[in-house]
Amino acid sequence: MKRLAFASAAGTALEYYDFAVYNTLAALVFGKLFFPSFDPTAALLLSFATYWLGYLSRPFGGLLFGRLGDLRGRRHVLVITLLIMGITTTAVGLLPTYQSAGVMAPLLLVALRFAQGMALGGEWAGAVLLSVEHGRNDQRGRNASWAQMGPSIGVVIASGVIALTTWLVPADDFAAWGWRLPLLGSLLLVVFGLWIRLGVDETPQFRALETDHARSRAPLGEVWRGHRRGLLVAGGSRFGPDVMYSMISAFTLSYMTVQLGLTRTLATTALAIGAAVNAACIFIAGGLSDRFGTRAVYLAGVAAAAGWLWIYFPLLETKTDAGVILAFAGGLAIHAFMYGPQGAFITEQFPTRVRYAGASLAYTFAGVFAGGLAPLAMAALYRGYGTTVVVVLYATVALGVTTAALMAKGGVATSPATAPSHERM
Repeated sequence: MKRLAFASAAGTALEYYDFAVYNTLAALVFGKLFFPSFDPTAALLLSFATYWLGYLSRPFGGLLFGRLGDLRGRRHVLVITLLIMGITTTAVGLLPTYQSAGVMAPLLLVALRFAQGMALGGEWAGAVLLSVEHGRNDQRGRNASWAQMGPSIGVVIASGVIALTTWLVPADDFAAWGWRLPLLGSLLLVVFGLWIRLGVDETPQFRALETDHARSRAPLGEVWRGHRRGLLVAGGSRFGPDVMYSMISAFTLSYMTVQLGLTRTLATTALAIGAAVNAACIFIAGGLSDRFGTRAVYLAGVAAAAGWLWIYFPLLETKTDAGVILAFAGGLAIHAFMYGPQGAFITEQFPTRVRYAGASLAYTFAGVFAGGLAPLAMAALYRGYGTTVVVVLYATVALGVTTAALMAKGGVATSPATAPSHERM
């Protein structure tokens, strides 16, 4: 389990490093580099639109790789998604800007962002299943939390690399060429990730499906015909934590630097500290969900988030290092108590034979309208009303959607004493 946990966390960490680097650069410099003919606010909105595109393309990855994951196996798909993510992120680091290539530059950026999103759309469910389906039934929360820690670890690395780059490279040089360095560094990380994942075996539950000749021939159709309730419940559970995370990791970066006049270094440093706290709390929350239940821990996180939202922006507006870091760290610690149990909660909604497809579809389609749309919607709301209250209300509504989904929890997880071999979690 130690090697599996490392493979699960390391893989998602590397993929989310790529995604986080892009998201941070979108908030900091991509508006000027790829959309300079627009006013600063409109350029930021277009930059966040490319951020959303990374979510919009995830369902295509969920459809493609979710099907392959249930037909060919979890490990097979995870190697492919890691390769795609590494190649596309490196290519973004080599792109010409609008100044040298004109309209071709943002078009290429959009195409590569689409490919990034597809890779990530197939990554998450496989990483969760890699540890869950190798582990014990009574440790689903803890085992799923390894993959859930990966995004925060990736953000820590990405934020640290960007913070170091902005510290070493003068502001003008960072805008000219320094932004490329964190993207090009992805290639080295992907080589390491492939070495880890190629050394991991296929999950016992999938092998049992093959032995019993019980694999689904059409997993996507089977999910749609027999597990629509599971799709709605699992997808709905994503809204609150996704919107809150996007508010902190994407919208806040531009709000701090543009509206509050704070430095990029403080923004990325606070995000790195918050992400480290988030990773530690995810593991704690995963373990607690095995003891108290996924829904109970998840709902506790939702309740805490609903309160924290109202002090988050006042903390930022103190414009002090301590206030900003507390805002990030507190928000992401609370987020962890929703995100930590999320992997186990979503996988519980589907049987093994269609678990990859079902979890991928729920995760990716919900992500389009939750975390993906959130920075664009928040930037537009703030531009229209000129107050962060509307941003808080937007996030509160998303938490309400998650609460409704959790209260409607169904689930198909089967007792290990009565389930066939391929259904034992």
